[in-house]
Amino acid sequence: MADVFVHPIRIYWEDTDAGGIVFYANYLKFFERARTEWLRHLGLGQQHLRETTGGMFVVTHTSLHYFLPARLDDMIGVSAQLLEKGRASLRLVQQASRQDGSTTSLLCEGSIRIGWVDAARLRPARIPKTLLDLLP
Repeated sequence: MADVFVHPIRIYWEDTDAGGIVFYANYLKFFERARTEWLRHLGLGQQHLRETTGGMFVVTHTSLHYFLPARLDDMIGVSAQLLEKGRASLRLVQQASRQDGSTTSLLCEGSIRIGWVDAARLRPARIPKTLLDLLP
């Protein structure tokens, strides 16, 4: 398995419901941010990819499992780890966790598949080999 990339995220008021708990759909936003930062960390900014290759990644499948809530003002770590790379898609596992002293609490875990598409036509395409070679 590839290395795990972790992106820190602070929970703001806008991320929560009236009870101060993160709204469940916001974990998808957190996962998107972490994937974007993971690609940027690898030198693969998404805008640059689109401009230089004419392609882009789009989410094609998600499956999430919720364990514990994140709350207002929590600092969480959101990870991205590449599990599979194919000719036209990547599958990642992503987790949101909170560090409580010496204990790490898993809040949410997701399996995310992103597919490569021709950006102009939004049709599936093969991921350029040069891009695949840069992925861990």
